[in-house]
Amino acid sequence: MVKRVRPPATIEALRTAMLEQYETLSKGLQRIARYILDHPNQVGIETVGVIAERSGCQPSAIVRFAQTFGYDGASQMQRLFRDGLLSSHSGLSYDERVRKFSRTLEERGSDGTRAPLSEFIEGNVLAAQSVAQTVSQAEVTAAVRLIQNADSVFVVGFRRSFPVASYLAYSLQQTGKRTVFLSGVGGMVVQALRSASELDLLIAVSYSPYAQETVEAAEQAVSRSMKLLAITDTPVSPIGKSADLALQVRESEIRAFRTLSASLCLAQALVIGYAYEASRKDAPEAARVSRR
Repeated sequence: MVKRVRPPATIEALRTAMLEQYETLSKGLQRIARYILDHPNQVGIETVGVIAERSGCQPSAIVRFAQTFGYDGASQMQRLFRDGLLSSHSGLSYDERVRKFSRTLEERGSDGTRAPLSEFIEGNVLAAQSVAQTVSQAEVTAAVRLIQNADSVFVVGFRRSFPVASYLAYSLQQTGKRTVFLSGVGGMVVQALRSASELDLLIAVSYSPYAQETVEAAEQAVSRSMKLLAITDTPVSPIGKSADLALQVRESEIRAFRTLSASLCLAQALVIGYAYEASRKDAPEAARVSRR
């Protein structure tokens, strides 16, 4: 017997409830939660059967998921997302264009000599454009504020995430921000964080399959009461769940290679945003010094 609760009345309220209750859900319901968090537009227009197939579960599990959060059934929950689409005029451009792009690649065939450059350019453009759908300006502002308020910024990212993390560390250092890049040399990532305090920030970058070193660094940061900014593929990832702020990035996959253009685009926005705010803060002080 499913315990009935008052159903969330808005998409944001449902999203908050899913994040808060995620750990208490079964593995099957967690898969549905991840799908809804990652593809909210699709929940509003696809059938329960399609959602079930794409989230890797049975249609009855979708109904059970909806009832867990107090809805009479899946259709009542879907109505939230459908109404959101109508009221905001949100397009399904990214998901639809990705599917169209994938079909185009299939039609071209698997011959690796067929214009791979143009394929990667198209895929990277799609991924970069998707950042505007998954990361709001308010979230960028909040992320910049976390960087601005930190005494020191520690940055970590391994495997595919390493280029994004190293770019962030290098660029923040160029702005004059006290920054420590946790490269993992000698297996000293967790040990390096022992010198950090609650006044510092850890920026952790990781995507599925999540690097264990990054997960451990995030856990260490939380245990030391540091602020944690996660750049990841879903807010319920191992580093996203415990983060003060999780920025969600959806990259394209082309010929079995996942791109990094969206992540680097976001990283550049964070660095430039911080540099701009830092220059605004320093300007009054420079003006006072020049008048002396």
